Amino acid sequence: MSSEQNVFITKLNRITDYQFKVEFDLPGMPELVTDEAEPLGKNAGPDPSRMLSAAVGNCLSSSLLFCLSKARVEVGDLKASVETVKRRNEKGRWRIAALKVKLHPVIRDEDVPRSKRCLEVFEDFCIVTGSVRRGIEVDVSIETGSHDSAASREASGSGV
Repeated sequence: MSSEQNVFITKLNRITDYQFKVEFDLPGMPELVTDEAEPLGKNAGPDPSRMLSAAVGNCLSSSLLFCLSKARVEVGDLKASVETVKRRNEKGRWRIAALKVKLHPVIRDEDVPRSKRCLEVFEDFCIVTGSVRRGIEVDVSIETGSHDSAASREASGSGV
């Protein structure tokens, strides 16, 4: 395995209840509001399961589009749908059990032979799908603080 890596930071700040403002570390990238689905949340934005579904669908679509463009196959349109199957695990907790992705590229009949190689290899270049399939290491740490200590850190200019 290569030691090369690229690190980025995504920040989430609670708005209210289960709604979060998501900030990305790219200049000019718009913020995103996420929320949990009802009845827990208010559907004010996509929930984490839908974000994962969108990430996989977007990554596969982009990978296919990139490969087809390298093969000089003109894509008229590209639509994707991701059916996300949630199922309870042995402890009764909801988990994503499956993602069923359907990609619908519109290409000319004469380009079909040139597209065959892309259809065989494009999935391997999708960062998100490859990572989900293999499992991703997730390290979690919790740094607790009271409302008063957070306010005093901000007031003194030593906020996190």
